[in-house]
Amino acid sequence: MENNENKELAPAVYDAKTLGTPKMIVLGLQHMFAMFGSTVLVPALTGLSVSATLLFAGLGTLLFHLVTKRKVPVFLGSSFAFLAGYFAIAPNGEPELLPYACFGVACAGLVYIILAGLFKAFGANEVMKYFPPIVTGPIIVAIGLTLSQSAVDNCSTNWLIAVIAILIIIICNIFGKGMIKIVPIIIGVLGASFVAVILAIAFGETVTIGEKSIICLGGFESLQLLDTAKIEAIKTAPWIGLPFQYQDTVFHMLKEPDVKLLISSIFTIVPIALATIVEHIGDISAISSTVDRNYIADPGLHRTLTGDGLATTIASLFGAPANTTYGENTGVLTLSRVFDPVVVRLAAVFAIVFSFSPKIAACISAMPVPVLGGISLVLYGMISAVGVRNIVENKVDFNKTRNVIIAALILVLSIGIKYSAAGAVAFQVGPAGAKITISLSGLAVGALVGIILNAVLPGKDFDFENMNKNGKEATDDAK
Repeated sequence: MENNENKELAPAVYDAKTLGTPKMIVLGLQHMFAMFGSTVLVPALTGLSVSATLLFAGLGTLLFHLVTKRKVPVFLGSSFAFLAGYFAIAPNGEPELLPYACFGVACAGLVYIILAGLFKAFGANEVMKYFPPIVTGPIIVAIGLTLSQSAVDNCSTNWLIAVIAILIIIICNIFGKGMIKIVPIIIGVLGASFVAVILAIAFGETVTIGEKSIICLGGFESLQLLDTAKIEAIKTAPWIGLPFQYQDTVFHMLKEPDVKLLISSIFTIVPIALATIVEHIGDISAISSTVDRNYIADPGLHRTLTGDGLATTIASLFGAPANTTYGENTGVLTLSRVFDPVVVRLAAVFAIVFSFSPKIAACISAMPVPVLGGISLVLYGMISAVGVRNIVENKVDFNKTRNVIIAALILVLSIGIKYSAAGAVAFQVGPAGAKITISLSGLAVGALVGIILNAVLPGKDFDFENMNKNGKEATDDAK
């Protein structure tokens, strides 16, 4: 049986030009569709521009390849890890607040670059001892759990459609073959949305809920299907247009900024980078293993971190989500056995082309709310599951009291503060009469406490070098 599997395994292709241009284009499209469902889901959840997201996912990927000497077959798509930060600053996707969240994410991208410099100067093991799995694992768990409320709220608009979306994802993941197994999110979105449209046509009645006109199944408010305003937006949206508007960028907001909100966004969002940086390292390890090339050594983590950080900062400044390496595309590499980075760059070009179509963006924005709920329920749960796997795979010893205390405080502070009456820890700084209120989210407090405790408590046992040899940290299941 084992020998048969080895015979069926196609030879690795490191030069896609040998396949010919038509096959290269198909492979590029396959990579684009693999990332598409998850990448556009982030702006759909946060209120950011779908078109800007696609544009800067493509541009960010090309920038990453430039920084990493065009050696690493990575696609940079939207990061789900920063959703908690967006929701903390702009809980309902308020257009006037989103640029402040983007500013915080842009600063988080700069942390990547700073850490890349430290990696280059001191070596990975010396730097990573401050971010062991006992710190990053619980932070990743907390990210998923703090997001769970919004997923359940969206599901509650129509649990029938939400459950259909969830079932499609599960079936594709468990029983799917080939590309079906790689793109379950987009299949779940399309399948559940199709069911919602059919039900709306056959049994839908328009109901006014708040200020919105919603098509509901049988006229029941608890069975919402489609937003009539968003359907109308699809009809009126042009096929070609600019991907973003200046008023949605950080540059526009900085003309007359709310300094208090700026500082709060930094303290709230930047600590999330501590988890996503370790996530990035795990992803590069996974891609190295898949492609049979040591990208940690060449071009080096300092280059991959710099590419990821620059892409995130630039995207955020223009009103797009944070970027991150995508596991979906690593899955495509495994499936196709074509490891030439040029096919990923083709996918980036296709994403850029798609970004100039407001019609496509309007279709994505019209996605039924319960479909978003079902998809995000799975994704947020997977984020927490990845945090648990991070702890398990790295064999964190919970017989040690220090590890129990660190994990316990990260989880309790992150989740407890999030759902407390205040929702954050606020304090004032500055001279009398000119005090600035700084608000720290639960995740920020939990991350900072975890890092400090790990640094000062005795009994550290984390070895980054062995982690790289024996296992992978968190992968893009967390995106």
